Amino acid sequence: MAERKVTADDPVARLLAGYAPLAGAADELLDGNGAPRPVWRPFLRHLAAIAPEDIPDRFARGDQYLKDAGVFYRLYNESGSTERAWPLSHVPVIIGEAEWRGLAEGLIQRAELLELVARDLYGPGRLVSEGHLPAALVAGNPEWLRPLVGAVPRSGHFLHFLAFEIGRSPDGSWFVLGDRTQAPSGAGFAVENRVATSRVFSEFLTEANMHRLAPFFRAFRDALDGLQREAGERVGILTPGPLNDTYFEHAYIARYLGFMLLEGEDLVVQDGRVMVRTVAGLHPISVLWRRLDARYADPLELDAGSRLGTPGMVGAIRGGQLTMVNALGAGVLETRALLAFLPAIARALLGEELKLPNIATWWCGQRAARAEVVSNAARMTVGPALSSGLPFESDARALSSAMLERDETLEDWLAARGPGLVAQETVSVSTAPALRDGRLAPHPMSLRVFLARTAAGWQVMPGGFARIGRGRDATALALQRGGAVADVWIASDSPVASDTMLPAPDGFRRRAASVLPSRAADNLFWLGRYVERVETVLRLLRAYHLRLAEAGTPDRPLLRALADFLATQGVDVGGPIAAPLQERIGQARSCAGKVRDRFSLDGWIALNNLAEAVAALADSDPRGDAAARALGALLRRVGSFSGLVHENMYRFTGWRFLSLGRALERADAMALTLAAFADPDAPEGAFDLALEVGDSALSHRRRYSVSTTRDTVVDLLALDDRNPRSVLSQLTEAKAQIAELPGSAAAPMPPLARRVLEVHTELAVRGPEEMDSAALTALAHSVEDIATLVGAAYFG
Repeated sequence: MAERKVTADDPVARLLAGYAPLAGAADELLDGNGAPRPVWRPFLRHLAAIAPEDIPDRFARGDQYLKDAGVFYRLYNESGSTERAWPLSHVPVIIGEAEWRGLAEGLIQRAELLELVARDLYGPGRLVSEGHLPAALVAGNPEWLRPLVGAVPRSGHFLHFLAFEIGRSPDGSWFVLGDRTQAPSGAGFAVENRVATSRVFSEFLTEANMHRLAPFFRAFRDALDGLQREAGERVGILTPGPLNDTYFEHAYIARYLGFMLLEGEDLVVQDGRVMVRTVAGLHPISVLWRRLDARYADPLELDAGSRLGTPGMVGAIRGGQLTMVNALGAGVLETRALLAFLPAIARALLGEELKLPNIATWWCGQRAARAEVVSNAARMTVGPALSSGLPFESDARALSSAMLERDETLEDWLAARGPGLVAQETVSVSTAPALRDGRLAPHPMSLRVFLARTAAGWQVMPGGFARIGRGRDATALALQRGGAVADVWIASDSPVASDTMLPAPDGFRRRAASVLPSRAADNLFWLGRYVERVETVLRLLRAYHLRLAEAGTPDRPLLRALADFLATQGVDVGGPIAAPLQERIGQARSCAGKVRDRFSLDGWIALNNLAEAVAALADSDPRGDAAARALGALLRRVGSFSGLVHENMYRFTGWRFLSLGRALERADAMALTLAAFADPDAPEGAFDLALEVGDSALSHRRRYSVSTTRDTVVDLLALDDRNPRSVLSQLTEAKAQIAELPGSAAAPMPPLARRVLEVHTELAVRGPEEMDSAALTALAHSVEDIATLVGAAYFG
């Protein structure tokens, strides 16, 4: 049945009212006759059928998912950087399968060509010796790493994962804007874009024949697993750390693919092999997917100032002990000036023309056909190359005329004006629709497409993500300049099987226990401690403000004693009530952020919700009864977080460190609280305050037949191992967790296991009359001794 034409009363026509492609640019939505392209029509009908008032709610669902998942980008400015919400443009870019297949063929050819170029640049060097590349372009390039010359990757390949920036020219054909070979980012963001967009258009995507992304990632995961030297090893993702602008993606991909997320400090080279520092000792690793620039990877042989890398890593690569994805030194292929030579290199190495042309670029020293330069002169600009960072613009026609008159190369002409510059053709990219004020409007667009080397060869992700420019400004595609991103759908003419990262029914296997890096264990341990500190301060502050509401003045002995005690915890009761909470929550979020690959989404959302609630409290800064009620609500949020993490988290080694940190912090805080408020000389009401802070007032009424006394309070909060708030109960928990940690069962008994047994036993045999304030303070110090020994045993 033929597609009916859009009429004036058609909802699609109303949706497209005023949609006018930019002059001189192709449009993804409309063809040359101004009609919707066939591949877009089903989606347009679906979008037009949605009530206008429902659109904001649908878009909000996608945005809420991204917020809950913690997807962000880092905006850089003169004052530093800030985290910004991921700018999703909710309308996808849709491309037909047949067109995508042709595009994929061109990108695969390009990937093969870049592999050959890398192999030559770090091998025989024929491209330079035979005149295909200027020697200065290679030798003067900081990304050409001399220590890697002659080093053949153990996998046999320099490139395993690539990204290409592509655009559509005014005539509808595709061209390459840039090659990403160093440490291509964005694949994880592409998955998150898909999930968020699926929340917006769930009904449509369920029935539409859109290619899934999971098969691409599964094939690449299997390919990396296949590169390991020995069974039982794990693949690692090497990240610069949380301050990197794409760190979220590093953690997401690690969790999505089941790889370890590692920083340079997690690794050490021993006997020529790269080892991971884990809580069970050094563990070999032979495959790293790096997400940091190559020159930072090894301060011993590359950048001596790097604090992100691992000394000796280059030696491990040269020795064939490590496969780096992509190979160190692959960043030289991103050089903008290299684009000018790729067409000729393709003819020399492949015997073919490039199936996807480059954006026209000329190397400064190239005496290219001057007629071609002149013919393009009106559209030329001068921009930075080789990361020179020198902004420079010139009138192109005057530039070309001067070259012709004086028979000088572009390199000669620019020599006195700025080194390392290239001239390149002005870019004109296609437009794609974005929904603004209920109507679609065209915005400049470019695509980032990803390729992975698999057992079957190069595979192209059936999608990627699109950069959508701000307004109609083609120069504002970058997120740093206000651009947005959109999902990319590849539409098939036939049904597409639903696919996920889950194994097939006959592919079930239980993986070996995960390897826990020492840094991750450290952060999980301190996450438990910091969250417990938040709870302790909340309980103390609530107790203070409840009594302030009753007394009407802070000038009461118990209130003064509580204020002094809070001061020892770094809390000023006269200052903003939210300040000490924000500091501790910030510490907890920092630790959680460093182990995002090991942390559940619900736990992360709960922690963020707690942070947002405390931030809202800062706006009002309540006192007395209002403060007590607000602090009580925050306590319930802390309980929500603790329940999600401690009840739902898999009982692996990481959970043990998290639980251990929580137990030791609670034991320490309770011992100090009792030392202050279970003292015979404490102000009136101190015993009841201690029970309230220990959340044990009801337990006390049920447990004892007498009124509150010092002995009953100490017995319940220090010595009763059936009370989960007591010091002994927490030491019992700590002793149990330590017994399960690697190395704890060794003979003779290690210092940590011996010390926790000593402290636990000494407390278990004592009576409340023996636990005066000095003994309780000493007990708190003993708990800190245990925490210090945990760090010495596992985090060093």
